[in-house]
Amino acid sequence: MYDEKMVLCASSAYEQKYYFNQDFSSLPDTIKDELHIMCVLFTEEVGGILTLRFDENGSLLIETEADEGDLLYDDIACGLLVKRIQKEKQELLESIELYYKVFFLGEDIEI
Repeated sequence: MYDEKMVLCASSAYEQKYYFNQDFSSLPDTIKDELHIMCVLFTEEVGGILTLRFDENGSLLIETEADEGDLLYDDIACGLLVKRIQKEKQELLESIELYYKVFFLGEDIEI
């Protein structure tokens, strides 16, 4: 069984780095590129750290955090941007969830 906090990808404004979990290397390059762009643009706009991870049920979570002393981190813009991503990228995020549930959790999905 996989870790209940399986990270898909993350981006940090502090280290100006992007991380992609190689366990997901079989995802199409277009999806990996879209995740990369989405995460980096997010942290460039609001700062902090953005993490996309799966919970124990296979749901994809978007988590953000900031250093305690980060005065430039915009909490309100962060919340709004997460909601916008969830709306605009809904199909992408749902597809990645389905991929995880089938290939990592071994669930049978009826189409």
